[in-house]
Amino acid sequence: MRLCVAVGAAFLLCSLGRSQEKSAPQTKSVTVPAMIDHNRIVIHVDVALPDGSTVGVHAWVDTGDPELNMSRHLATLLALPVTCGEHECSSPPPKEISIGGMTIPLGAAKEAKIPLNPVSAASVLAPGMTAEINLPSSILRHYDVLIDFPGHKFSIGAPGTIHFQGPSAKVQINAENGLIQVPSQLEGKKYNLALDLGSNFSFLAEDLFDKLAATHGEWPHMTGAVGSANMWGSNDEPKWKLMRVDRLQYGPLFLANVPVAAFPKDRMDYFAKRAGIATAGLLGSNALINYRVGIDYAHSTVYFDLGRTFTFPDFDVVGLILRPEDDGHYTILGVADFDGKPSVPQGRDGVQPGDHLVAVNDIPVRGSTMGQVWSALGGAPGQERRLTIERAGRRFTVSAQVQHFLAETPDDPKSKKH
Repeated sequence: MRLCVAVGAAFLLCSLGRSQEKSAPQTKSVTVPAMIDHNRIVIHVDVALPDGSTVGVHAWVDTGDPELNMSRHLATLLALPVTCGEHECSSPPPKEISIGGMTIPLGAAKEAKIPLNPVSAASVLAPGMTAEINLPSSILRHYDVLIDFPGHKFSIGAPGTIHFQGPSAKVQINAENGLIQVPSQLEGKKYNLALDLGSNFSFLAEDLFDKLAATHGEWPHMTGAVGSANMWGSNDEPKWKLMRVDRLQYGPLFLANVPVAAFPKDRMDYFAKRAGIATAGLLGSNALINYRVGIDYAHSTVYFDLGRTFTFPDFDVVGLILRPEDDGHYTILGVADFDGKPSVPQGRDGVQPGDHLVAVNDIPVRGSTMGQVWSALGGAPGQERRLTIERAGRRFTVSAQVQHFLAETPDDPKSKKH
């Protein structure tokens, strides 16, 4: 009888323990450190493997892309079936990821897109980044989100769990994919501009860009995607048109000296189609790097809390345009002009398109992120950087100066066209 009572008591305690485990409250919100690399938000996440263990990887927070993307390496670790087409591969999405102990289901994504990379680059989601998976808008839209650029923090929580601060604006959010459009004004005219914090740079539709440039020749402008404008190293980046917009109203904010690039019509049409609404461009992280940006998806409201007023000299750099390769190399695509002349020596004893940038001041750049490379190429105007260049197996050095591109002060007429 005593044994039965003991066993019964033990069973009751075990059952109670299991009941408590089942009813244990889930984490409702978390705040984790964030790396701000080339203006991109990268966080650590954990992913459960088939054997019950977990693996930690970097995730890229992208409010401007509804598609889930993942590296081939991570898909292999998760034993997910991968099918490939001519340009890319895909697999079923992982079931979930964990951010700071909070479980984030990924079932809302229909599939995970995977780059069609060689085996040697299986862990590459995007060249020049360390992330192996992204956190897209289609997933973020189910939560409260706070991106603290000054504090290098990222917060995510169930709707209503994050306390937002700062001026706010009602925005339009696509209910299907979470893409955000913010009511804006330029030159007294109303436009919609996307909130794309996955983009490290800002863009205006090319026709609007050209109209503003023609009307305001005094606004600083240049050709060539240097510094933070050097996004991925696409072949057309050496020809990108850049300009500083003198004043822009973005929701409740009045932003000054906003660097933007012209967005070709075909790409702009694609973005407008995904947004489901007419749009004139997008504001990327470079324009909001001093803010804590809160997104209340449930109530279609965005908050902007100013965290600092320091202006980052993101165009005080050596004037190269680079492409990060899958193998970690950096290819030189071109050189931006400064004062009407090439800003870096060119030709036989200088740099040429197709050369590889091997090192900056003897520090190797292979395997570095875009943010790390551009930090090495930055500095105070007039400082010299020693570039190690590789061409056809031969290595040599080229001296180049840091220049003050896209000068934000309109006092010197010469500086307006850098």
